[in-house]
Amino acid sequence: MYKIAYFSMEIALDPAIPTYSGGLGVLAGDTLRAAADLGVPMAAVTLLHRKGYLQQRLDQYGNQTESPVHWTPEEMLEPMTPVVPVLIEGRTVQVRAWRYRIEGVDQKEVPVYLLDTALPENSTFDRSLTDTLYGEDLHYRLCQEVILGIGGVEMLRALGHQGIESYHMNEGHSALLTLALVERRLESGGLKELTEVDLDAVRRKCIFTTHTPVPAGHDQFPFDLVRQVLGEERASALEVTRCCPSGALNMTFLALRCSHYVNGVAMHHGEVSRGMFPRYPINAITNGVHALTWTCPAFRDLFDRHIAGWRRDNLYLRYAVSLALDEIRAAHQAAKQALLDRIRRLSGVELSDSVLTLGFARRAAAYKRATLLFSDPERLRRIVHQVGPLQVVYGGKAHPGDTAGKALIRQVWEAGRALQDAVKVVYVENYDMRWAQYLTSGVDLWLNTPKRPQEASGTSGMKAALNGVPSFSVLDGWWMEGHVEGVTGWSIGDGQDGGDDAQDAASLYDKLDRIILPMFYGRPSAFAEVMRAAIALNGGFFHTQRMVHQYLTNAYRG
Repeated sequence: MYKIAYFSMEIALDPAIPTYSGGLGVLAGDTLRAAADLGVPMAAVTLLHRKGYLQQRLDQYGNQTESPVHWTPEEMLEPMTPVVPVLIEGRTVQVRAWRYRIEGVDQKEVPVYLLDTALPENSTFDRSLTDTLYGEDLHYRLCQEVILGIGGVEMLRALGHQGIESYHMNEGHSALLTLALVERRLESGGLKELTEVDLDAVRRKCIFTTHTPVPAGHDQFPFDLVRQVLGEERASALEVTRCCPSGALNMTFLALRCSHYVNGVAMHHGEVSRGMFPRYPINAITNGVHALTWTCPAFRDLFDRHIAGWRRDNLYLRYAVSLALDEIRAAHQAAKQALLDRIRRLSGVELSDSVLTLGFARRAAAYKRATLLFSDPERLRRIVHQVGPLQVVYGGKAHPGDTAGKALIRQVWEAGRALQDAVKVVYVENYDMRWAQYLTSGVDLWLNTPKRPQEASGTSGMKAALNGVPSFSVLDGWWMEGHVEGVTGWSIGDGQDGGDDAQDAASLYDKLDRIILPMFYGRPSAFAEVMRAAIALNGGFFHTQRMVHQYLTNAYRG
């Protein structure tokens, strides 16, 4: 009997199933993999996204173009029998589900139900509602969120999952599930009978995790559109919840109002969220990553030989403090060679396995400052010529509507071309879960340069740590907790919110020049000690097994 229902607009299930865009979806997938490892009675709900997120193509100037991802759900997923009706704009939309089974280390399973409206009895528009992840049109997005939240609750019921005690909303996209729970509670009287007592009963069942530290990242829909899509009765019920400030439905406010437990995804993000939403008690559970998924084959073999039980209990990775430095270096060299081989095979670019390799791969968004490394190209040239060579591997997609993100990719491309006599720069095309597995294990140093405090958590550096790759990062998100200067990696900047670009770039250059490159080339054993500490201190803590335990203790059973 499943006790916990986990709702997320995107979930990264498998590299061959393109139902995710980035960190939110990867975090969701890792959460469910850890739940399966731990035998947590959980089921998950998401949308099918028949056209995936996007297939990225970069031309010779770094211009991104996108196309749908072609995949066949029928070959990857198991069809479920029930079809449930969902009311949208006064008409009935039929919704079915496909099941994906996540199997844990002890063969326990977490089912994931992917909702699909591509049924012949639906209109052409309604059949498209589960096609595209994060469509630009607000009308389309709201209809999708009705399918996810209301349709997801109804689908679980139709599948026989009657004993759900906790509904976990991973971001606000699924917040309309609270309306479905209210409707179920008021089945005889209708929504006109809604009282604070009813809201409190729903609240006791709901958990909300917020990931976005900036107001623009929270979904809002004009109330006229809400009435059109949901109908007058449902719209009036939403007004009772006081989640519609300034004439718009704010999905974050709806989730906040209707949840008994709310959390940010890092300690600092919890503080930022409390500042954004001061009327609500917001806790913090720092994200993690699924250790077995993100540990490369060479390090899996190393851990299997020396750390018995690490696959079942990731806390055993603390014992990496006793691993021999030579074995860590050998495992890393194997991972690095695998990355360089893949880059050569897919892009034709030859990189050296003896050169310090920086990795920077994440969604292409302006606040992540992908070009900070190139702020002073002449100084970068001097550092490389005087201290030691450097090469950089970039990756990441820009949302189709994000012109600033696309411009950032072009700027990285142009900087690489301008610096080609001193620093080799590669931008891998169509960065995805598979590329992430290669990059986070195969580079020597993981670079992260967000503008504070806009990094809610970040998880790519956690993946790198599992593979002995230290972070070189601005003190934001999880790195504020994982950073021990010179032990697990290095910080960039002074740790102040809204840090100055020039000051952060100067800090980056200073540490590359005076600490990191000299250590890598002149004191390799000291660099390997940082690699070992990254595994033991960061890999041994920032994993989803620890995170799910915290949800069980503080949220689901709180």
